[in-house]
Amino acid sequence: MKNITVSLDDELYRRARIRAAQDDTSVSAVVRRFLIEFASEETEFDRLKRQERELRAQIQQFRASDRLLRQNVHERRISGNQRGDRLSGHQYSALLDQP
Repeated sequence: MKNITVSLDDELYRRARIRAAQDDTSVSAVVRRFLIEFASEETEFDRLKRQERELRAQIQQFRASDRLLRQNVHERRISGNQRGDRLSGHQYSALLDQP
């Protein structure tokens, strides 16, 4: 087991000791519980990996012929784009995300 040193303001430490005593525990136990919970939280990377696995599991069938041709993606006009201007990648992605 590792020991750590944490620097705290005197008033904060006093309030933490009082609160821990009210909860019938110690400041060390409170910090230990916090660190256990903190370290076990899902990281952003892990969350994205999990989300990708879930999305891939939903794909029932994939055929390359179902994909749009590159030319169609870049040249087609999208409703709401009256002048036929090309959309930025961000604008295009936002349109694809709409239901």
